[in-house]
Amino acid sequence: MAEKDNNKVKDDLNQVANLMRRDVLEMTTAAGSGHPTSCLSCAEIMSVLFFNEMKYDTGNAFNPDNDEFLLSKGHAAPILYSALYRSGCVNKDLMTLRKFGSPYEGHPMPNALKWAKVATGSLGQGLAVGVGMALAAKMQSRDYRVYVLMGDSESAEGSVCEAISLAAHYKLNNLCVIIDVNRLGQSKETMLGHDIEAYEGKFRELGANPIPINGHDVAELMNAFEEARKVDKDSPTVIIAKTYKGKGVSFLEDKEGWHGKALTDEELTKALAEIPETKMPRIKIIKPQKTKIKLKSSSNPVIPDYAIGEPVATREAYGTALVKLAQNNDLFVALDAEVSNSTFSEKIAKAYPIKFVECYIAEQAMIGIALGLSVKGYNVFASTFAAFLSRAHDQIRMAALSSANLTICGSHVGVSIGEDGPSQMGLEDIAMFRTLPGSIVFYPSDAVSTEKLVELASKAKGIKYIRTTRPKTPVLYGNKEKFELGGFKILRESKEDKLAIIGAGITLHEALKAYDILQKEEINARIIDLYCVKPLDSKKIVEEIKKSNSKVIIAEDHYPQGGLGEALSRKLNNYGIIIECLNVSKMPCSGKAVELMKYVGIDAEAIVKKAKEFVNK
Repeated sequence: MAEKDNNKVKDDLNQVANLMRRDVLEMTTAAGSGHPTSCLSCAEIMSVLFFNEMKYDTGNAFNPDNDEFLLSKGHAAPILYSALYRSGCVNKDLMTLRKFGSPYEGHPMPNALKWAKVATGSLGQGLAVGVGMALAAKMQSRDYRVYVLMGDSESAEGSVCEAISLAAHYKLNNLCVIIDVNRLGQSKETMLGHDIEAYEGKFRELGANPIPINGHDVAELMNAFEEARKVDKDSPTVIIAKTYKGKGVSFLEDKEGWHGKALTDEELTKALAEIPETKMPRIKIIKPQKTKIKLKSSSNPVIPDYAIGEPVATREAYGTALVKLAQNNDLFVALDAEVSNSTFSEKIAKAYPIKFVECYIAEQAMIGIALGLSVKGYNVFASTFAAFLSRAHDQIRMAALSSANLTICGSHVGVSIGEDGPSQMGLEDIAMFRTLPGSIVFYPSDAVSTEKLVELASKAKGIKYIRTTRPKTPVLYGNKEKFELGGFKILRESKEDKLAIIGAGITLHEALKAYDILQKEEINARIIDLYCVKPLDSKKIVEEIKKSNSKVIIAEDHYPQGGLGEALSRKLNNYGIIIECLNVSKMPCSGKAVELMKYVGIDAEAIVKKAKEFVNK
């Protein structure tokens, strides 16, 4: 009887696989585009996952105990939509695929489809997100498992090695990766083709538990998932599924030249004739058991404790603020890429080890893990040198498309870091974060503003970026000073101001030095701290500059492209305001901070010189 029941399960799963194959072909032909052959190769994988292996509440995508699924090979979105439709998670007509306003976008997008927790399709990123979700389960003592379906082509990405190595390091036996080894990439055969042993060796060396199988055999798939759940050693499992692209249709199967091509109506009729037509079998999706857990998520207000004039690096104040925010908040977590003693996130690592994740020198994986943790409800702060964030720009871009709620801190910005030289200087980071949809960019200049802006970031939604400086700078603000989204501060002003000088970070302190020099020469200047680069209250800042003879100097420790100058010029150009920008417009080198700021022309002396020219023009 048990054998009969087991055979019935296998038959049902094969039927579902073929139903989804038919759905995919019809959907993509109706849309006139898509990646049907990449879907056909993983039909059995998706069938076994969604209709036998995973436990999830079809009526609640955000049940915290649901098993999680990530389609890292996002171009196979149609088969995900079919699985969700056939399981009863969604009911929108599948034939709306890729149409304007449809939840079934070309690649999964969470703002369109709640079951797609993150945006995927930029290959090599789903695994790191899965690591973040699996870490969240461990941190909350929940039993859900995380499944990541990858393509074989994307396994060549370095970010995949980063992510699986970290999964092994953190003993994530609740993470199961399935690689759809269908041999064919977009333009040719993949690097390893069907060399399953090579895949085994690669992932075993990275610390995973590899299981090679026939990816079209539902019995082998079921056994592999069972083995993954029962694995003795604390390691992630990688199921290496040998498949064939276009499986089930003779003129598509294992044939080159079909990637990303929808069938014509004539080809569709021919293909459907080869795939058994059947009704959807009755399959009960098992709901997960509810985990009883109480999580404290309230944060005490951040109260700085500094004396005006006290020298404190903003990067150090960042670490202090993290510790304060983590108090009484079980859903607060900080990540770092092995520079925590420089970013000062080590402070939270020492105070609350369970609320800190070391990602080592793996910035791409760090951002993906941060995204996964944020999806599971964590208030996430990730930090490294600003210069190294550029290698993770694609992960940051995809996090923004995922409507992620996380904060990234880039330290050691600009030439003011000094002797370490250009390779360590973040000089393009403001531009990188300004371009992201819905992003927020903070640039504190002292310890008080840093702590207040960290707190503000913890409460704001979206991708938040905090830019911190290496050198110590004197505290400018009282501990009760208030800061707000879109705001700025006036530090010096008079009714006779002949120009405004705007700075942030290190250049604000240079602007204040310039102010003292200009005062001696009876040139009044208004000094503005642009602590919030994006968004910015344009109307208010225009009013302040107009009070200053409609002339402004913007000094910044950043390249000209995309920095403070460009950000403000777009706001001010239509108001008759004359703008001069001082920035890092030539190649920096090693040297002391004071030497380098003088060399590139953003120090107090350069500001004074430009102000005199400006006023007398």
